[in-house]
Amino acid sequence: MDRRLLLYGTILTLLAFSFLSEIHSASFKIVNKCRRTIWPGFLSGANTPQLPTTGFSLRSGKSKTVSIPKHWSGRIWGRTLCGEDSTGKFSCTTADCGSGKVECTGSGAKPPATLAEFTLNGDGGLDFYDVSLVDGYNLPMLVVPRGGTGGGCSATGCLVDLNGACPSALRVARENGRGTVACRSACETFADPRFCCSEAYSTPDTCGPSIYSLFFKYACPRAYSYAYDDKTSTYTCASADYMIIFCPSPYTSQKLLGARKDGAQLPLVNKTTMYMASQHASSSGLVQMQFIAAIFLFWLLIQPL
Repeated sequence: MDRRLLLYGTILTLLAFSFLSEIHSASFKIVNKCRRTIWPGFLSGANTPQLPTTGFSLRSGKSKTVSIPKHWSGRIWGRTLCGEDSTGKFSCTTADCGSGKVECTGSGAKPPATLAEFTLNGDGGLDFYDVSLVDGYNLPMLVVPRGGTGGGCSATGCLVDLNGACPSALRVARENGRGTVACRSACETFADPRFCCSEAYSTPDTCGPSIYSLFFKYACPRAYSYAYDDKTSTYTCASADYMIIFCPSPYTSQKLLGARKDGAQLPLVNKTTMYMASQHASSSGLVQMQFIAAIFLFWLLIQPL
């Protein structure tokens, strides 16, 4: 009888460890290096259960670690300028998920929003991850794998504050009209199939980069800039935990990557664009025009004859 109890106890222990390994196989450390509070949101992909937490407040300089199931897929983003109205309804100026609460409870980010996208334990046991500006941009973001055992395990993200240099047609301003808080995608702004990679432009052969997507790509070479920007924007790792940093310092991040001997060929950030957002109102228009002109010339050069 004692042997049976011992055997049953051993089996139950092994099953418990197996269960916990399946449910809590990865951890995401969310770090806020922005000067203000942000509200990270989580949305699970199709046929993937929502996480126990789908949104929370994160003050400047603070971090929070979230346990992620082994086969989870979904996205993470940061909401900004949030608060409650007189009825207690919660909402955010950028990347709001529309739930009326701090928890997003299965609702995604309203564009424009910088997105970190993950598929854990996918093909070949690899995690697939990227930082996407396809739905626009609202915050700098860096994704760093930690302790990975396979795949390239390269960091990716967009370290530059693009709001200050956002093309005027794509800008989202504060309610008082002062200052840009986010940068729309061309698809959302113009609803043109050429920018949305839809209808007659729904394949990689018919939908290429535009002058607007190149604005994002030039500043953040490793981030997704349009729907078919796969070759330079999707990264893999295996058995890793992840650190997702909002508003990382470009120079600090480059030192971090150097210490990790990051092997990706593309730079994480185009250093010539680091100071775009620091331009004052008196010169921002000229800087923007020069930047867009350079992008437009590059766009012309890559077009087929």
